[in-house]
Amino acid sequence: MDIEAPDLGVDSAEVSEIMVEVGDVIAKDDNIVLLESDKASVEVPSSAAGKVTKISVAIGDQVSEGMVLIELESADDSAESNDDNAAAEEQESNSTDDTDAEPESKPEPATTESKQSESAAKPAANAGKATTHALPDLGVDEAQVSEIMVSVGDTVSAEQSILLIESDKASVEVPAPVAGKIEKILVEAGDMVANGQDFIVIMASSTDDASDSESEAPKPQESEPAKAEDKPAAKTSGEPKQAAKPTNTDTAASKTEGKLTEAQVNEKLVDVYAGPAVRKLARQLGVDITQVNGSALNDRILKEDLFAHVKNSLTKQKAAPVSGNPVSSGLPKLPDMSNAEIWGETETQDLSRLQKVSIPQLNYNTLLPQVTQFDLSDITETEKLRGELKGSMKAEGVGFTILAFVVKATAYALTQHPRFNSHLSDDNTQVILRKSVNMGIAVATDDGLIVPVIKNVQDKGLKQIAIEIGELAVKARDKKLSTKDLQGASFTISSQGNLGGTAFTPLVNWPQVGILGVSEASMQPRWDAKKQSFEPRLMLPLSLSYDHRVINGADAAVFTRYIATLLADPRRILI
Repeated sequence: MDIEAPDLGVDSAEVSEIMVEVGDVIAKDDNIVLLESDKASVEVPSSAAGKVTKISVAIGDQVSEGMVLIELESADDSAESNDDNAAAEEQESNSTDDTDAEPESKPEPATTESKQSESAAKPAANAGKATTHALPDLGVDEAQVSEIMVSVGDTVSAEQSILLIESDKASVEVPAPVAGKIEKILVEAGDMVANGQDFIVIMASSTDDASDSESEAPKPQESEPAKAEDKPAAKTSGEPKQAAKPTNTDTAASKTEGKLTEAQVNEKLVDVYAGPAVRKLARQLGVDITQVNGSALNDRILKEDLFAHVKNSLTKQKAAPVSGNPVSSGLPKLPDMSNAEIWGETETQDLSRLQKVSIPQLNYNTLLPQVTQFDLSDITETEKLRGELKGSMKAEGVGFTILAFVVKATAYALTQHPRFNSHLSDDNTQVILRKSVNMGIAVATDDGLIVPVIKNVQDKGLKQIAIEIGELAVKARDKKLSTKDLQGASFTISSQGNLGGTAFTPLVNWPQVGILGVSEASMQPRWDAKKQSFEPRLMLPLSLSYDHRVINGADAAVFTRYIATLLADPRRILI
């Protein structure tokens, strides 16, 4: 049974972690792989129970909807297999009985032996033959050779990955069609290749095929592969003998010259943890990806790591600074804290997976000219309205908090001030206005902060908004959010609820240009001009952070006050 990737909400995502092994018995909904996109990390559950018989993906692979992740043997499959085996045994038993009853069939053992000899002879016949092999069906018209994982002279086993082929949508490792020695590689990194194109020449080996029959095969047959292996040496007799062992010779020479052989370079490239898009960008930038430090989970290299590497190369001298190479955030390495007399005792704790994934996104804030505007909203009357509606909402199982009012008011304000619901173009010459309001709602979990998204808030009422806030919060804390739940936000709200505090500076979630922070409401005296006295009013602190490249300070003040006014009297939204 094939377990396929579900709808990921994106064209593709990278396999960050494989959570099962071949032979594991898993239950339905057990997590099997961890997938990462630019915005989120999602654990994919199994859609069925059974025993894992094959893992079809590897760490670093790009997967899309419908791709096979693992193969399972379910309980039903096992039962069918047992029935088939029993039927086969019964048939064999009947065949044996028939043989005993008919003496004329005695020559059959000789026939069986001849078949075994013929089977054992096939690998021997193929051994020593250099065969040209064509690429399998790649699933696309053409794709680019991203990496060559072997070199001439290498000995490979059947199904060993030898090429990495990339298209716009996926990355595919091409396995060796047979076991043997690489005689010639017919493609180069960067070549565009198509289905059925010749790509490699392999001198076939019988090691794997004949291993089961070596003890039974006659000795003359065993000597044939050895003779066949001598043939290539005769063809290349004009070359130095060292050519038969390029790895050792080339390695010694490379150490002397301070250079890496092709095999060593390929080995380093395979060890690099980066997705196809990042590898392609590295090639376009002319960056040696083996020299780049990754900042994501398992030292995976991100696009911003490449940009940081290029920036560092352009601004720093080739000699490394005394403090060490800066990491992708631009900060120098920590000082050595091993001296307890100076630093005292220390303890190292791992960040959660969510925190690690969030760090690259948070690093973007160092590049944004961010400013925060503060204001207060008098929500006294709005809180009374919420109190009147809360009982009936609760009876329907809906948690009706002030956050629903904040989301609705902010969504309406964004339709009236569309520049806050926009993105700045890459060349900093245009503003891309969003026609719908997709509101990100920051949710605190044990693993860290996560921001699910409510789509098309401008078309939804208070009750529906409250329902979706509750559903997304539960899914976030239960780690059940899908990739779609986390993508597409045009603006974000971060509410601290009743945690305390009077204001804070929320960080703009690039590529958005604004985020609204909401602190705990408190009773404060406000002057009533009509009564000529102070009145106790429930005031809600608002903190609007914005990208100053797109938003002017005066516009931010007007926008924040407009939200405050709508929250004070939600009836204005209906006008």
